[in-house]
Amino acid sequence: MKQLELKENAIICSKKIIDAKPEFEYFDLPFKHLVLDNFFKSLIVDNCFKNFPSLDSEIWDKTNDPEIEVKMRSKFSSEFDFPDGIIDAVRILNSSYVLKAIAEKLDIPKLMPDPYFSGGGLNVTVSGGLLDVHVDGNYHDASGLNRRVNVILYLNPRWEKNWGGEFGIYDNKGDVCLKEVEPLYNRLVIFDTHDYSFHGLPNPLSFPEGEARRSIILYYYTKEPRPTTQITIDAPHSALWKKKNWTDKKGNQTRNFE
Repeated sequence: MKQLELKENAIICSKKIIDAKPEFEYFDLPFKHLVLDNFFKSLIVDNCFKNFPSLDSEIWDKTNDPEIEVKMRSKFSSEFDFPDGIIDAVRILNSSYVLKAIAEKLDIPKLMPDPYFSGGGLNVTVSGGLLDVHVDGNYHDASGLNRRVNVILYLNPRWEKNWGGEFGIYDNKGDVCLKEVEPLYNRLVIFDTHDYSFHGLPNPLSFPEGEARRSIILYYYTKEPRPTTQITIDAPHSALWKKKNWTDKKGNQTRNFE
């Protein structure tokens, strides 16, 4: 897609974020989040789906930690690793127009994207896969910035309710699922990530053979730390998991970052 077209689409997308309707597309509780359907124009999202790597591609980093995290994510370290047809969507989501719109909507100023794609990129979960209820890590290794926002674009045109894989949003203790967001095609989820934004998909997926739960996930950061009301652990930490008694996979609450 040409630069001017990318810019035009970024402006359109930023307006959708700003204009998100309260209690229909934008929600304050239990933590700030948006659910935006038909986010991209058909050409953009269809190109993402058509160019999504196959499940046997060498790009995947597979995680198989039973009851905690069973999924695959891309091993990308820059935008140059993304397939043609997908990078346009990533550039739009990482554009200043979209970042400013998210910053305004969530009241998190001075958001920055992650050019390293640390943990971000493409995600796949197949039948039996899951993601325990958790809160995300708070620190970006490469820059020392504070993680503030997650963005998820779903790419599942044939998804059916009985397959599972809904994105669960939990109360501020991580005990009760208050909302399940279906991973519908071209649905964008944006949320304020902090030490009380509990989320996950803890029930194993029941996708048919050959089908998979596909998404693009991006993270945004700020120099400023999270507000004190959103912090339970000041020090840098990795994702903290419910089934690990709110510790990371190694049983620690904090982590040393070089």
